[in-house]
Amino acid sequence: MSDSPAPLADPHIAFDPSEGRRDVVVLGSTGSIGTQAIDLVLRNPDRFRVTALSAAGGRPGLLAEQAHQLGVRTVAVAREDAVPALKEALEGRYGSAPRPEVLAGPDAATELAASPCHTVLNGITGSIGLAPTLAALEAGRTLALANKESLIVGGPLVKAVAKPGQIIPVDSEHAALFQALAAGTRGDVRKLVVTASGGPFRGRTKAELAAVTREDALAHPTWAMGPVITVNSATLVNKGLEVIEAHLLYDIPFDRIEVVVHPQSYVHSMVEFTDGSTLAQATPPDMRGPIAVGIGWPERVPDAAPAFDWSTASTWEFFPLDTEAFPSVGLARHVGELGSTAPAVFNAANEECVEAFLAGRLPFTGIMDTVTAVVAEHGAPAAGTPLTLPDVLEAETWARARARELAATLTGEAAEARA
Repeated sequence: MSDSPAPLADPHIAFDPSEGRRDVVVLGSTGSIGTQAIDLVLRNPDRFRVTALSAAGGRPGLLAEQAHQLGVRTVAVAREDAVPALKEALEGRYGSAPRPEVLAGPDAATELAASPCHTVLNGITGSIGLAPTLAALEAGRTLALANKESLIVGGPLVKAVAKPGQIIPVDSEHAALFQALAAGTRGDVRKLVVTASGGPFRGRTKAELAAVTREDALAHPTWAMGPVITVNSATLVNKGLEVIEAHLLYDIPFDRIEVVVHPQSYVHSMVEFTDGSTLAQATPPDMRGPIAVGIGWPERVPDAAPAFDWSTASTWEFFPLDTEAFPSVGLARHVGELGSTAPAVFNAANEECVEAFLAGRLPFTGIMDTVTAVVAEHGAPAAGTPLTLPDVLEAETWARARARELAATLTGEAAEARA
């Protein structure tokens, strides 16, 4: 392992902690990650300054309020039809005072990602975060990465442009691994252990999952997240994506990355070293801690998130993963090993199926049944074929269309069976 390329996320890379207040661009500012990051910045104005914000455009009032609170130079929305509402909201908060520049369109976040700053926090949900990820890396910015999909679908593209240690992971699991890895050299690592809460359906059999509802799937026991990520946690697709992400971030083979179920979500992940010791990173479930690592490393941000009350008794449990009820992790390992466009197909098909499930057009178990079928149809990429961005986009387009077709067929068959 010592002869392997330097990992994308490396806690041993030297950073200059004396550079003063950091300028940060926040992508996906009105989402869960973005709003918590802004809370952290507002509580630490001596450490961070937000210079630009981007969002999809569905919450123009919140975006305008964030821009006003932070005094940003630029705001961007992906939806051009959101511009009138955003400008009206900005006028209501700024009055006659100078307002930030407004960018709009599908490339607006990518433009912001390359703008002058120290760190880009990519909190966008979905593979649309790939272009901003590449733009930030190519511009030489430190990338605090919460958008795991951009690394999943474009792994070789990201690795081709990222400098060693340029990415600081923000996912709680990968922030945990990042911190634990600081305790040893790469040659000391035996395996990575990624923890999973098990979601709302831990302990249920595959047969019992057939009748679960949208409301059931969105009732996560420990984390408050957006609907797509919450459903991905219920299917454990999220954990499968994190296995691929860990492989790409830390250059650890798939057979040395393990998933274990930990319902309390206190231990966010662990590193087992060759001497038999295991280092676990633990905090109460709160994303502000990982966000603080992402935008502040190597410095710690005081009181970024709550700490444990060690005077109160608690129980921490660990269970093996039920691979029969939750086949998503195994499928993710498979597409990760295939590489090329296979992870993009897996992710795109899943995004379409989750949307169909949330809209009531697909049963819960139909998500993984459909994704598995799409991945099987796609097959293994040709060996040695270099990956390009058009390849990724073409594979995603095909996977989304095929997933919609198969999901419609599955829904029709279910309706006929009920009749």
